[in-house]
Amino acid sequence: MNNRSVKRQCRSNFFLNGEFTEGTSGKAFDVMEPSCNKRLDQVHEASVEDVNQSVEAAEKAYRESWRKTKPAERAAFLRKFAEGIRANLEEISRIESRNVGKPIGDSRWEVNAGAELFDYYAGAVSIFSGENLPVSRPGVDLTFRQPIGVAACIVPWNYPFLMACSKVAPALAAGNSVILKPASYTPLSALKLAEIAHKVVDIPKGVFQVICGPGSTVGNAIVEHPAVGKISFTGETVTGAEILRRSAGRIARVSLELGGKSPNIICQDADVQRAAESSPLAVFGNTGQDCCARSRAFVHADVLDEFVSRFIEATRKTVIGDPLDEKTEIGPLVSPSQRQRSIDYVALGVKEGAKLAYGGEVLSAPGFSDGNYMTPAILVDVKNSMRVAQEEIFGPVLCVIPYKDEEAMIQEVNDCRYGLSGSIWTRDMTRGLRLAQAVESGVLSINCNNSVFNEAPSGVSNRAASGVNAAFMHSKPSPK
Repeated sequence: MNNRSVKRQCRSNFFLNGEFTEGTSGKAFDVMEPSCNKRLDQVHEASVEDVNQSVEAAEKAYRESWRKTKPAERAAFLRKFAEGIRANLEEISRIESRNVGKPIGDSRWEVNAGAELFDYYAGAVSIFSGENLPVSRPGVDLTFRQPIGVAACIVPWNYPFLMACSKVAPALAAGNSVILKPASYTPLSALKLAEIAHKVVDIPKGVFQVICGPGSTVGNAIVEHPAVGKISFTGETVTGAEILRRSAGRIARVSLELGGKSPNIICQDADVQRAAESSPLAVFGNTGQDCCARSRAFVHADVLDEFVSRFIEATRKTVIGDPLDEKTEIGPLVSPSQRQRSIDYVALGVKEGAKLAYGGEVLSAPGFSDGNYMTPAILVDVKNSMRVAQEEIFGPVLCVIPYKDEEAMIQEVNDCRYGLSGSIWTRDMTRGLRLAQAVESGVLSINCNNSVFNEAPSGVSNRAASGVNAAFMHSKPSPK
């Protein structure tokens, strides 16, 4: 059994205006460990009064100090974040693995990527610039890039630390003060980031805060507060729609990254072996709890049998196990309810007419029975109109959809409410680029499964999101 010792308080405080506090609600919530369903920690829950105090502190810090800091000073703060993250990389990684259930190797990669984001945006600070534009009358129009003010960053439970860094770093770099609200399932790595901000970065009071609690109270209070000028949310589509509704009255700026049902297109001329052997973790990585998961495989009929056979064999070889085991590639789902949701969708798919070709079972052997483990499920003979192919499951379930005609396939790929990511496998780059233009998706990769880069924007299509996230060119302060 792996050493599960992580030094933590019996109850963790959230970070408000430069101090760790219990808040005023008098409430705390349990934080569980998905591999064994035992309590990992308790975290104090903020009240609406605490939220109001945090926004007031953020607005004061923004107006009195942060927006006035020199670019070089802001860059230095961001680099200290990166240094602090790297100095605590192993501790943060273990916290992330235990709290989310993700393999320790994945956690290390994500934590290091978080540090890289702070370094990247530290370099971008000095080149946020306006423009000189000729105008119709004699003279020149000058534009300036100005920060918005208080930015609320609301992150999901599947990639809590990396998503936090991807939102916090550009917001701070642009001169905004930031309130970070982590998901209640997985707040621990965000609190560690607050500790780094406090002890290593020595961030000025109110510039960066971490507020914990349920979306129904804490989240709503944040998005409805009139002083919050920017909201960046990643999570469920229903929640994103509610955020838009609640913030519409004051016309807040909102960026949303919502659900995904990403396609994995296997063309007739694809390198089937390479596609099949590299694709399992593109859908089952993070136990399928990934909005970029390639959960719909559109496979040309001529290579269908070979692809399915090779894909199943590659899936058999993936290692399911303890998140802290170095060999583990797939861990448990985040909660019992999330696992049951996946199991129920597998049953629904079979009821709709699909065939379960592999997996889809609860793991009950010793070492697995106490956690939220299941074998990845591969459904074949799926029709794109089935609910299992249209609805986001957020679990380790693949739908294999055969096709013969390329145009008809494109229509089916685009006949989905989500358009976030995807892959195309072909030996013909002309075909690959043609499909990339035809498929309605924010990010597409050809002959690989990469989705996100620090340097590139993550665009979206259909109802997957609103706005564009990440990348220097799309994180500039507002022009004036």
